[in-house]
Amino acid sequence: MMTQGLMTTTVPVKLCCLKQQSNVAGRSPRGVRVHALGARRRILEEKEVVPREQVEVIRSLNGWVAEHMLTPVESAWQPHDYLPRSSSSSSSSSGDDAGFTEGVAALRAGAACLPDEVLVCLVGNMVTEEALPTYQSMGNRTEGSGDETGSSSLPWARWVRGWTAEENRHGDLLNRYLYLTGRVDMRQVEVTIHHLLRNGMDMLVPRSPYHSLIYGAFQERATFISHGHTARLATKHGDAALARICGVVAADERRHEAAYTAVCTRLFELDPDGMARALAHVMRAKSAGVYTATDYADLVDHFVRRWRLPDLAHGLSDEGRQAQEYVCGLAPKIRRMEELAHRRAARAEPSAVSFSWIFDRAVLVG
Repeated sequence: MMTQGLMTTTVPVKLCCLKQQSNVAGRSPRGVRVHALGARRRILEEKEVVPREQVEVIRSLNGWVAEHMLTPVESAWQPHDYLPRSSSSSSSSSGDDAGFTEGVAALRAGAACLPDEVLVCLVGNMVTEEALPTYQSMGNRTEGSGDETGSSSLPWARWVRGWTAEENRHGDLLNRYLYLTGRVDMRQVEVTIHHLLRNGMDMLVPRSPYHSLIYGAFQERATFISHGHTARLATKHGDAALARICGVVAADERRHEAAYTAVCTRLFELDPDGMARALAHVMRAKSAGVYTATDYADLVDHFVRRWRLPDLAHGLSDEGRQAQEYVCGLAPKIRRMEELAHRRAARAEPSAVSFSWIFDRAVLVG
């Protein structure tokens, strides 16, 4: 993505993970049964085949999912609630659109104060949200929780469709806001979205419910932080409309994070070894580079605490214990790496990079 490397630390956008094969050392003959199970799982992961027991565990949660559905449509907010009203009962009959015109003028006046750096990061957030078709297709590929027919009545399938419907509002709202501001080159933004959807995105183990749910939890946490940062920047620069927009999107992301996190918590109770290994696998993946090290370390710390990873004592194979040790020690390693990176960056001069999204104006990065 074009925002890669923009070191404003304001809006870390959704992770874009790449495939990465496990590099597992040889095992001793001790605990042959446990090692055999771990080896079988490792081989299946590398071949992108989901262990049958994972699918069975996920399907066993259909009843739990049915009790934790998302917001009903009737009580959900819609993008139009946060933008100038395009029509009203009085204006539609009289042809008077003064209210809409005044609303757009007020929105543009508020957006006029936003620095280019914030606009670039806001576009990055919006582009990420607009990749929703890719994210939904990922969910529907997941064994045990996908929507196999497109209209399945199973709770998991209904949850995925409900999540998609709620997320769809985010890109719509941000896209319309940016268009109305007149401050970005919307055609260039649309070309970026076109590329993103056309190119697709690789996942670690595309059909694995464990990997997908862990990935989802991290994504939602990251976008909650991202939109929250942007809301605070909008307030700082005097754009009340953008602050409200980013605030409502951030609240959605936090609800979704809570849902993914709760499911993962339940899975850690049912299959601690499988989940610990899946979590380590996700953490070893390469990210797109749009997170600062502090953001990423904080995310890891948050989920290590939330899922009580250090407390897992039973049900772990040797490989599961190694995964536990790796993830629990990851955040301090990331922070040490960041300290070194900061020292190097302090000796380097920031560079100006032009962004087509803002009519090729330059933004300082570094």
